Amino acid sequence: MAKSGKDKKAARQTDAEGRLVVATNRRARFDYEILDRFEAGLQLMGPEVKSLREGRCSLGDAFATVHRGEAWLEKMHVSPYEPATRDNPTDPMRRRKLLLHRHEIDRLEGRIAEKGLTLVPVCVYFKRGRAKVELALARGKHRHDKRETIKRREGEREAQRAMRRHTR
Repeated sequence: MAKSGKDKKAARQTDAEGRLVVATNRRARFDYEILDRFEAGLQLMGPEVKSLREGRCSLGDAFATVHRGEAWLEKMHVSPYEPATRDNPTDPMRRRKLLLHRHEIDRLEGRIAEKGLTLVPVCVYFKRGRAKVELALARGKHRHDKRETIKRREGEREAQRAMRRHTR
């Protein structure tokens, strides 16, 4: 039995944990040393959910903050969903509320207060039909740390190439 195009698309974008990944922030892994990870729900409007399902999201400069006991995701760009925004335009860069338990918010607020720690979104995905964001508690890397990361990655590539050449 042949699968429809929609089923193939969904199967192609799911990761090992069964999440339908919408967007990833690859730059975060390079610019930050990731210390801890959290999963949070996203409070979205209807057209934003449809836009996310189409994969129209960018985490480029996004970060999370805790303000007045609530967690917020800022500077995440969700492109407007055209059929729904003609009558009701929304700001694509608006602050979006993160859905976390109170004890998680309190813990994050204490950790963010430490010197040099920040909350960075790593990826946005759908899990059981709900929009989720994976947040990372991270410390910014210095220039020499980034160089070390590049050296290590290039060394691994060279080793893989040598292994391929050797097995031929």
